[in-house]
Amino acid sequence: MPGLPEDPLMVAALELHLDERATRRIRVLWDLLEDLGVQTLRTPHDGKHRPHVSLISARALDPDAVVEALKPVRVATPLRLNFQFAGVFVGRVVFLGLAPTPDLMRHQAEVWRHLTGAGIEGLPLYDPGEWVPHCTVSMRVPRPILTDALRRCLEVLPIEATVKKAAVVDYARDIYRELP
Repeated sequence: MPGLPEDPLMVAALELHLDERATRRIRVLWDLLEDLGVQTLRTPHDGKHRPHVSLISARALDPDAVVEALKPVRVATPLRLNFQFAGVFVGRVVFLGLAPTPDLMRHQAEVWRHLTGAGIEGLPLYDPGEWVPHCTVSMRVPRPILTDALRRCLEVLPIEATVKKAAVVDYARDIYRELP
């Protein structure tokens, strides 16, 4: 897919982290999918991943530059999120989809504007108007169990969540920096 790195796990992101209840429910889904034979985000990078929604993703992000660019923005604003559907991106990437509320879409666009205004560019799939708000649960589901994996995802929905934290992360490079 044009614009994506060769290894989709080798990217940095600005993540919104969820409240404890929603995080727990998504981790239960990860367990159910792992039992089915699907590698979830629980497994890579020594289990450092946490359920999240990425506002921007890039090949690399300088945490200091991101913090500076986003000084005027409260990234971890307590947005209410509603995971309403499951989907599949190209490459059999399975995700939980969010209702694209005006507040969420406005917040993502504001963060994107501040970052790009500071010369920090993300992958084109995260440009406003292209971004699909979601929480990835698996980067590549084997074709024979894709339908079962989607069924498991649908069984845990809907999930109501509130944003509690935000962070610049790049687990392959051991970067984790919380933002206000």
